[in-house]
Amino acid sequence: MEHIVIIGNGIAGVTAARHIRKLSDKKITIISAESEYFFSRTALMYVYMGHMKFEHTQPYENWFWKKNRIDLVNGYVNNVDHANKKVDLENSSISYDKLIIATGSKPNKFGWPGQDLKGVQGLYSKQDLEQLQKNAPDNKTCKRAIIVGGGLIGIEMAEMLRTRKIPVTFLVRETSFWNGVLPKGESELINEHILDHHIDLRLNTNLVEIIADENGRAKAITTDKGETIECTVVGLTAGVSPNVDFLKESGIELGRGVKVNRYLETNIKDIYAIGDCAEQHKGIGNRRPIEAVWYTGRMMGETLAQTICGNRIEYKPGHWFNSAKFLDVEYQTYGWVFSERNKQDYEAHFHWRHATENICITVAYHKDTKEFLGINTFGIRMRHEVFNKWLTQKKDIEFVLQHLKDANFDPEFYKQYEAEIIAKYNAEFNSNLSAKKKSLKRIFNIA
Repeated sequence: MEHIVIIGNGIAGVTAARHIRKLSDKKITIISAESEYFFSRTALMYVYMGHMKFEHTQPYENWFWKKNRIDLVNGYVNNVDHANKKVDLENSSISYDKLIIATGSKPNKFGWPGQDLKGVQGLYSKQDLEQLQKNAPDNKTCKRAIIVGGGLIGIEMAEMLRTRKIPVTFLVRETSFWNGVLPKGESELINEHILDHHIDLRLNTNLVEIIADENGRAKAITTDKGETIECTVVGLTAGVSPNVDFLKESGIELGRGVKVNRYLETNIKDIYAIGDCAEQHKGIGNRRPIEAVWYTGRMMGETLAQTICGNRIEYKPGHWFNSAKFLDVEYQTYGWVFSERNKQDYEAHFHWRHATENICITVAYHKDTKEFLGINTFGIRMRHEVFNKWLTQKKDIEFVLQHLKDANFDPEFYKQYEAEIIAKYNAEFNSNLSAKKKSLKRIFNIA
């Protein structure tokens, strides 16, 4: 019986295992040093916030794995021996016929003095969550936390700490929050929202050093503004990088991550890589070569399962989409909406923001053809399938705005904003558009 070994039990590796089992009777082994059972990484914050217990983050019951004949090994892989087709753990080895590397990411460190002190940590793994529970149990033990890095993990950590009334100072090196990704209006909205939640946001500010106390714990930091800020905990959330250090002597081609082709194959026969640790030789379309995103990890797992089971297919992720939460503001993006510094020459934006609420949209379109290129929404839930269809059909911006009610996924009695959005567009472009009524026939392609 062919043996499939998967290193890593995150969304990519577990999705691959589940779909291989659906398609075959192959022997499947998942190796993970982080946790015995798969859990939802995006839900870790809610454990700290008291909304759920850790076991509630596990989508499958513990009996699921045995029932589906997926063997789980708790351990750390030190080496991949591709010549003998085995992986070496601390006290044992496991042979494989095909190997899937799905080891995810690790928090970035940039050589800051003091970055390895006690009380300094990232927020990625189950162990990071457990460490934060010890480092910042309450606002008596933790007098202040410093968070370094203005991405999605940073704002999650700030929200977590604030639920325990721990003062937070948030160091963001950019001049506006996440403005390498978000257009100006959206970035400004999030700046305001962070400040409204009593988080001390320091823009255009870099960490210089983390200072130790007599016990080797962080007690303060210094910034490039000449400030010294006392603290108990330092959260390093300046992005993540592929977790591939253990492969440096393996013969598997590495860049920042594990190099793969469009079929998610490495340079070594029968070895594949998926998820955060996989790096395309060249990005697909506008996508980056490495995509540390939950959705893409899942899609890679589904795709590779087909190849492993004899139906060799190319990884084609389709139109870009993602979702996140900035404190209590939900964010969705479909297609491509670039920030000011990354905007394409042909790209134009239409932006609408509500006068009093933290609700806005930005629609990207081709300035010559008016083709719809993408949309960001804050505070309005949208249907993925509808935007996916409009992007495929290359609809223009005016069609999208007129039919925006079809895409709105908010519950029935939520306030609707389509009329205000179209009114602003009409005023800006001297047009006379009007909102079409929502049509279930159009939404669900009913003839």
